Amino acid sequence: MQLQNQRRPAWWLDARRRGAFEARAIAAFGLVLGLGGGLAVGLGMALVVLPMTAAGAGASGSANRFDAIIIDAGHGGKDEGAKGRGGLVEKDLVLDVSKRLARRLRKRGLEVHLTRSDDTFVPLEERTSRANDARGDLFISIHANASHSDQPRGIETYFVSLEASDAGARRIAEIENQALGQSGAAAVAADPFVALLGDMIATDHMDDSSAFAKLAQAELRDVGKVPSRGVKQAPFVVLMGVQMPAALIEIGFMSNSRDVGELLTDAYRDQISGALARAVFAFQKRYDARRGIAASH
Repeated sequence: MQLQNQRRPAWWLDARRRGAFEARAIAAFGLVLGLGGGLAVGLGMALVVLPMTAAGAGASGSANRFDAIIIDAGHGGKDEGAKGRGGLVEKDLVLDVSKRLARRLRKRGLEVHLTRSDDTFVPLEERTSRANDARGDLFISIHANASHSDQPRGIETYFVSLEASDAGARRIAEIENQALGQSGAAAVAADPFVALLGDMIATDHMDDSSAFAKLAQAELRDVGKVPSRGVKQAPFVVLMGVQMPAALIEIGFMSNSRDVGELLTDAYRDQISGALARAVFAFQKRYDARRGIAASH
């Protein structure tokens, strides 16, 4: 069975990561064969061919400097996300914060790509495709939280895992996955093979994703008067599909009047974008140092 790669689905991999993936796939499936730039995985009597070639993939395997960030503003278009008092709508809030963050990063010479730059609904497949095509070094998805109760408040940061760290994290992932459409979430839920591949992709960047999530939450906990809810893990489909370290930030609760009071102000949004920018710069330093790349000035 040949799996076509026209839109680069969640499990798509490029040639740079073939070696690490093959080693882990051997352990998982027992048989891996190279086929014309692809990867053949034996599943019992079936043979699945995964295309591995990507335009621009580095043949030398040399380390690349951290210089490209993907910012994903959640929701958009027909998907408004959560709503708060004062006419605050999640899709508008997170796009504004995303653009503020992008401006800060570009001022430092970093290349920034937004999965959406206006009020447009972007399906899951397109978000991951745009991120992977841009060859980013870090993926940041920005959202705002909500609860049936008006009591929960604060900021929390997630990185991906097939198992949620707690019931609350599982609920948030289910809400965000459904907002992106049934196709992505249903594909992972219905196909164990796709789920396993997604888990392999995510685990390949687990250490870096965890490191950035901790850096981001450490910066965000000092913003305004909004409490920190810590770093958590959950099966966010949008994080499974990207081939880079990734984190999802919930910048406050739209259902809490005190959080909304902060989120409505320009000053607070600037503090959020500033905190995330500092986390990116700290992660950049760590990323390059681990690859033996001298810090840029």
